[in-house]
Amino acid sequence: MRYRSFDPRSMAEHAHHYLTHMVDPERNHLPYWLILPNLKPAEAAHCRVDDAELVGSWYEGLDSCMHVLQTREGMDVLHSFEDFLRSSWGPQGLRYHARYPWTHTMHSSFHEMGYILPALNRMLRKYPDDADLQAKTSGLVRGMRGLVVQREVKTFWSGDTPEDRPIYEFPNDVYLLEGGFDLTRYTGRGEQPIRHSVLIPALTERYMDTGDPVALDLALGLANHLLGPSRYLNWQYAFFGHVHSATWTACGLCDLTEITGNDEYLRAARGIYDYVRSISSSFGWVPEYAQWHPMQEEHCETCCIKDMLVLADRLIRKGYDQYWEDMLLFSRNHLVENQMNYTGYVQVDNDRPDAEGKTWKHLDDRMAGGFTGGSLPNSIALSKFRSIAGCCAGTAPMAIALIWDRAVTEEGSLLTVNFPFCRKTADWEMESWIPDEGRICLTPFRDRPVAFRYYPYMGQNFTCLVNRQPHPFRLEKGLILTDPVPALSRVELLFPMETVQRREEAAGRVYTVSWRGPDVIAMDPPGEHLRLYQRDLSLPPVLPGPEDVTFGGAANYGPTQQSRPKN
Repeated sequence: MRYRSFDPRSMAEHAHHYLTHMVDPERNHLPYWLILPNLKPAEAAHCRVDDAELVGSWYEGLDSCMHVLQTREGMDVLHSFEDFLRSSWGPQGLRYHARYPWTHTMHSSFHEMGYILPALNRMLRKYPDDADLQAKTSGLVRGMRGLVVQREVKTFWSGDTPEDRPIYEFPNDVYLLEGGFDLTRYTGRGEQPIRHSVLIPALTERYMDTGDPVALDLALGLANHLLGPSRYLNWQYAFFGHVHSATWTACGLCDLTEITGNDEYLRAARGIYDYVRSISSSFGWVPEYAQWHPMQEEHCETCCIKDMLVLADRLIRKGYDQYWEDMLLFSRNHLVENQMNYTGYVQVDNDRPDAEGKTWKHLDDRMAGGFTGGSLPNSIALSKFRSIAGCCAGTAPMAIALIWDRAVTEEGSLLTVNFPFCRKTADWEMESWIPDEGRICLTPFRDRPVAFRYYPYMGQNFTCLVNRQPHPFRLEKGLILTDPVPALSRVELLFPMETVQRREEAAGRVYTVSWRGPDVIAMDPPGEHLRLYQRDLSLPPVLPGPEDVTFGGAANYGPTQQSRPKN
């Protein structure tokens, strides 16, 4: 019996394909946010956000894919995203967007600047001497700082109390290109304290990169407002609303503790993580919202999985090693399942010319590699708005790159396997046979000690071999450690691998989850439409029935019949 194996490089290839093909070549590779695979024929349509948050997140996403793949393919598209990021700047140093037939009110959103600023930070690491780019980034930070309201005195029935630290909030979530703040206009998203706080990670990043004091000041003011007067988080750091914004913000709160030494921010970051983890599944299904809909109506946005992985990594770096297992299970399971690679069910019209910001051509191929903005634990309904989501297509590759980079870590001379899969570098080669069998191998290319991070799925009856011979090891601080081994030694960890079924509630429903080691190989009840977790390669694929096709859904044919990107 064979099972699908975890392959982040293949995920990056598919994501690279999507990000370089789901763009408009007639408009300098402007991304398409809105993908409608359930229509007949399927179509992609431009909307305002394409030239707002999307050019920022897709720049980071494509750059992440190119990092994993070590390729320059797609550089023309990457440069186009840079062109968009360099253009359309306006009042108060904010970035707006160009005028398009499908746009209406011209405005800048502070939540969207949370996507623009990190993309600018990434660009500046590549082009540190670019004076114009530095000026735009500095101007954005200072422009936003100039627009906040600073709460300086608390006036209450008991008297006046001066605030002893910066507390900032924006008067509104929309700033009009012509007219500035207009309190009769708003996005309708609500939750402004947390939606605006997504700026904090990019502001702390800019401070750590450049020492920009205004970036740190604005990050502190927004964080203090969120954790204080906004009353957005309760004493256990539970909240109502947008999970993506809360977990994304928490990454910046970790950075603030790193910068200031104030543990209040770290406590909040960890509290937010633990709360979201308590309403998520063990395999990485994370709800888009907390306490807004009944849980059985919630779907999983891939952006939330990415945030949980990045936040877990931040917390691990602060000493909370218990989150390694979440990173392992989330990345190998629902992050993988949320990528939509098989598109054989998509009906296309390749003769219909692009018009009015819409395209129909070759969408069955072009949409391969995208990520969903709304999955259930066992399926994706393609008729759901954001069944393929532009925002997730940009953020998910950042999670892939994180797992790729943290798969094997080096501390001193010690090499440690954290996430087993097949990868080779100039310093080592890692091989994995999971989930077919419990076997991981690491070959260092110079003399050094080797370790494997211990996870509960390994059990207690594991064996360490060096060049196929039993080798002594010790279990210490969550690691299975060996003494230094000679260069090119094959260091193997062997352990029993069995299929185990566990019942778990996720999205308000109880599922029987079949596990082999860290991988979910089946889910019962199975999903409708695009079925997830069909990982047993010995079983025939489940084909969509007429009802699935009629209503826009499609079963997942399985990995043996997935579309391959044509780069």
